[in-house]
Amino acid sequence: MTWMAWTLPSALFFVGVGVALSLLTLAEVLRPSTPRRGRLGLVTTRGDRFFISLLGSAFVHVFWLAFTDLPVWWISLVCLGLACLVLRWG
Repeated sequence: MTWMAWTLPSALFFVGVGVALSLLTLAEVLRPSTPRRGRLGLVTTRGDRFFISLLGSAFVHVFWLAFTDLPVWWISLVCLGLACLVLRWG
């Protein structure tokens, strides 16, 4: 099982995504989401907005790694803020 070099940041990322998916599942069971039109102009559910925020964060991180040598933690905090905005108003 040496196909991937696990580091603390990559492990924390996958644990964080797993926890977020678990919380979204619990929220969906307790209070089902209804589709709504947000600032993105799309009719989305809670899960759709979560997927959009993950996909957007992935693209932002790829561009960050391609164009700068600065630490990834900075952009990760920015992406967390952007994800909160997308989940709330997206």
